[in-house]
Amino acid sequence: MMMMPNPRGKNLKPAAGGGSAMENQEDVAHNKRSPSSPQGAPKKRSAFVDITNANKALISNPAKKTAVKKTGKSSTLAVKNESNIKKSDSVILGGQAEKVKVGKAPVEERVESPNKQPSQEQQSSVPNEFDIDREHSGDCFMTSEYAKEIFDYLKRREEKFLLRDYMQKQPDLNQDMRGILVDWMVEVQENFELNHETLYLAVKLTDHYLSSTVAMRESLQLIGSTSMLIASKFEERCPPCIDDFLYICDDAYKREELISMEVNILQALNFDINIPVAYRFLRRYARCVQADMETLTLARYVCELSLMELEMVPERASCLASACLLLALIMKELGGWTRSLQYHAGYTVSDLSPLVRKLYSMLALPADDKLKAVRNKYSHKVFFEVAKTPLPTVQALEGALK
Repeated sequence: MMMMPNPRGKNLKPAAGGGSAMENQEDVAHNKRSPSSPQGAPKKRSAFVDITNANKALISNPAKKTAVKKTGKSSTLAVKNESNIKKSDSVILGGQAEKVKVGKAPVEERVESPNKQPSQEQQSSVPNEFDIDREHSGDCFMTSEYAKEIFDYLKRREEKFLLRDYMQKQPDLNQDMRGILVDWMVEVQENFELNHETLYLAVKLTDHYLSSTVAMRESLQLIGSTSMLIASKFEERCPPCIDDFLYICDDAYKREELISMEVNILQALNFDINIPVAYRFLRRYARCVQADMETLTLARYVCELSLMELEMVPERASCLASACLLLALIMKELGGWTRSLQYHAGYTVSDLSPLVRKLYSMLALPADDKLKAVRNKYSHKVFFEVAKTPLPTVQALEGALK
C-alpha cells in the first residue's frame, strides 16, 4: 500500500473573470509551493541555504580596501593598463590577423556584440500564415526568434529516448503496478503544487530506468519518488527536499536509499535527463489554433491520463501531444487538424488517426476506482470539469479523422 500525501492546505477556486485569469490561476498555482513541510510545521529548507552563500561571511579583499591616493602622476596600475591598451593594436578577424588601431576601427571591421538580436534575414524563414510567434517578438522572455528551432531540436532529441514495452523484462512487476505508481505520482505533483512538466519528466525517468534495470516491487515507490525528486531539481525553482519525499513514502525508505537510487537513475540515463515531454509540445501546438483555456485543459487531461497506460510508453512525445490536441478539438467540435498544426507538428491526420483511436478507447473505458487521481483532478472547477466532457460518437470521430 502506498501512502498518499495529505493535502497541504490547498484550496483552489476558479478565478472570477475569463479564460486568461483561469490560465494564470492554473499555471501560477502549480508554480507556487507552500514553504511548510508535509508535516505542517512551517520551516525553511536548509538544503537551499547550504547551496546559497546567504549565511556565509563576505570575504573581504584587503587590496580593494586600500584607497588609491590621487596624485599628480598616474598610478602604476593606470600606467600598466594604458601600456596594455597600446599593445593591443592587432585583432584577429575571420582567422586572419589584421592591423586595426584601437578606437579607430572602421564600422565594417568592428565585431558585433554577441547579445545583439538577429535580423530578419538571420531568423529562420517561417511563412507569415504559420508564424505563431510574431505577436511575442518584443518579449525577450518568449524567445520568439528561436522558438521554432527550439521545438525542432526537441523533436530531433526524441529519437534518443524511444522506449518499448519493457514490462516483460520485469519478472516482479506488471502493468497494474505501474499504473498505481503513476496515479500516486499525480497526487504528489498536485499536493506539492509542482509544475506539470515535473510530473511528465518524472514518469519518463521512471520508464527509462525500468527499461534498463530489473526492479523489485518493494522498490517501485522508491523509484517513483526519486524520479520526482530528480525532475523537481530539473524543472522547479524551489524543489522539495529529500525529507519531503521520505515523508510521502511514509518513511518506508531511508535517506541513504533515496540518495543511492538517485545515483542509479542518473547513471542509467548517463546524466542526460533533458527528455522531451508531451506537455511542452501540447502548449506549443495549442497556440497554432489559438485554443482557449478550456480546450487546452481538455487536451491536457487526455495527455495526463495517457501517462498511466503502458501501451503509450513507446509513443513520441510530440506525436502524443498532437493526438491529444486533435481529439480535444473533435470533442469540442472546433474543427480538425489545420495546415498550421501540420506545419509546426510535422504530422498529418493520417499519421495521428491510429493514436487518436487509442486515446478515444482509453476515455471510453469505465473509470477504475483504484486509478482516479487524474479524473478527480480534472473534475474540479479549476480545470473546467473537463473530465466530464461527453465523448463524441464513433461515427463523428471517424468523420473528423477523414
